[in-house]
Amino acid sequence: MSKILVTGGAGFIGSNLVEHFLGNGHQVVVLDNFATGHRHNIIQHENNPNFTLIEGDIRNNEDCQKAVQGVDYVLHQAALGSVPRSIKDPQTSNEVNVTGFLNMLVAARDAGIKRFIYAASSSTYGDSENLPKVEDVIGKPLSPYAITKYVNELYAEIFSKTYSLETIGLRYFNVFGRRQDPNGAYAAVIPLFVKKFMNYDSPVINGTGDYSRDFTYIDNVIQMNELAMTTDNPDAVNTVYNTAVGDRTTLNQLVGYLKEFLTAYDDKISAVEVVHGPNRQGDIPHSLASVDKAKQLLGYKPTHVIKEGLREAVSWYWENLK
Repeated sequence: MSKILVTGGAGFIGSNLVEHFLGNGHQVVVLDNFATGHRHNIIQHENNPNFTLIEGDIRNNEDCQKAVQGVDYVLHQAALGSVPRSIKDPQTSNEVNVTGFLNMLVAARDAGIKRFIYAASSSTYGDSENLPKVEDVIGKPLSPYAITKYVNELYAEIFSKTYSLETIGLRYFNVFGRRQDPNGAYAAVIPLFVKKFMNYDSPVINGTGDYSRDFTYIDNVIQMNELAMTTDNPDAVNTVYNTAVGDRTTLNQLVGYLKEFLTAYDDKISAVEVVHGPNRQGDIPHSLASVDKAKQLLGYKPTHVIKEGLREAVSWYWENLK
């Protein structure tokens, strides 16, 4: 069994990783400042002797150094997400996503961490129109957020080459699932739409609804983090991987699925209309990942396509938002 640090462990993805690895008998340390994460996501673990919470900030070197003590692996999830948030406040996004990332790399290097796995982003593909997206072909970033996530990859590569720190970046594609927060100004589209439908409130689609995404259920992301942490294939480290399903869904299709699954709980939802608004600044029209590299080098096998994941997510939201 290993000792694993999950930065941002009180957030959506982080808390799911914490639950998974504690459930498999590992020791887990969480570093979180609760800027976007929630205590209720991890409170069920507070009496688990294998669980440690450090309330701190990755922008603080001392917090980072403290968190990595005795740790084998780092799963770095802490970040300020959201393209619109980064456009509104690029400085804070840079402080957290770049300076904080560098602080964690330095702490991991100094502590002799076995491997540093970090949340990269599909936003790194920027204005590249190639579909499907393959790891070696990217475009120019379209937002401050995208810049920060690309800089993360550059820093990770340098630390691998210069300090022999093993790193693996996971380019997440529109992750969704249990515990994804439906509240706040920067809520992701799926939990936001679920909440709207459950309140008989019309969700707003940016644009015509023809934009498409490779929506990725949380269980696929957990699998990728575990494979990245445990692989003993030397060719599989010091690189980046798309973390996705390899299929795309338009926003109009997404709304149709959500209405279908939610109507099974409340038939009034079928009558809720959808509103269309302007396209969102910094958005790309289409996103579709190739997951061939992850399959070949890590043995990745996605367990949930969009409809399977949405059905489970809707069930979770119905139980927890009502």
